[in-house]
Amino acid sequence: MQAAKKRVFSGIQPTGKIHIGNYVGALSLWVENQKKYDNIFCIVDLHSLTIPENIDPKYLRKKVKEIAALYLACGIDPQESTIFVQSHVPQHAELTWLLNCVTPMGWLQRMTQFKDKSKKSDSVSTALFDYPVLMASDILLYQTDLVPVGEDQKQHIEITRDIAQRFNHLYGDTFKIPKELIKKSGARIMGFDDPENKMSKSTGEIKARHSIGLLDSKADIKNTIMKATTDSNREFRFDHASAGVKNMLVLYENLSGKSRSKIEAHFAGSNYGQLKRELVELTIENLEPIQKEYQRIIKEDSYLDDILEKGQKKASQIAAKTLAEVKKNMGLN
Repeated sequence: MQAAKKRVFSGIQPTGKIHIGNYVGALSLWVENQKKYDNIFCIVDLHSLTIPENIDPKYLRKKVKEIAALYLACGIDPQESTIFVQSHVPQHAELTWLLNCVTPMGWLQRMTQFKDKSKKSDSVSTALFDYPVLMASDILLYQTDLVPVGEDQKQHIEITRDIAQRFNHLYGDTFKIPKELIKKSGARIMGFDDPENKMSKSTGEIKARHSIGLLDSKADIKNTIMKATTDSNREFRFDHASAGVKNMLVLYENLSGKSRSKIEAHFAGSNYGQLKRELVELTIENLEPIQKEYQRIIKEDSYLDDILEKGQKKASQIAAKTLAEVKKNMGLN
């Protein structure tokens, strides 16, 4: 008898500009592994509402469709993977409340993302503080085995594990304890204008030359890469290059599929202009088929809606079963 596939859960917020870092660090990994695992890929729209002043309802609806189309255009196969919108499965919100009841405030106060985001806002919502519990609900609701994350997101998996273990201790064995699935290279692509900080969807939407969006024009791609931050040296070794150069080398590595030793040998004695020109060509070559497929899919509203509806039905079946078990163990039914 064939062993059941391990289940993977992941999702992207439908805000900001989906960029090359999202593709290299997440979407390409999802596509690469989708035959290996039982995949559930969500568009996490509820997470987008933690700073409500920043989100226009019309914008949110449009971005949900955009993300769904990009999932498909990047190669997510709805025959292999479940694709749905988070808010279309109400068990996410209900489980969040139940998990709130077992989550100490001290755990949430330690979360780095809350500290960073709250500093940038005059009014901090309860939802922003509670964000990690909703994320834990997303993961635990589907009895997830593996969660693809970057190194900077490991803290979210750790608190999810802590919440699951505390619940299991209080109410009996209910949730699987998930593990992180971390990509060895490319999990953290940095901003072209600020290579000390991770490429950001929100920054990329408002600031030119910070990121390369998956739907950017060839001219914008070229402009962003050719003006990327470097240094005055000619250091192409991954372990010795400055932050800006290493960022481009890592991107080149992931888009080309070449080994680091071959890349270092290829650019030895060259200059950064050569690296930038080749990276422009490589980026356009990778994004062109995605953009063409996206333009085809986004025009077919009924096709997209049908996939999301089927995904919602499949996700709801799993979610309902888990939530029923949770409520039974808590004495709620």
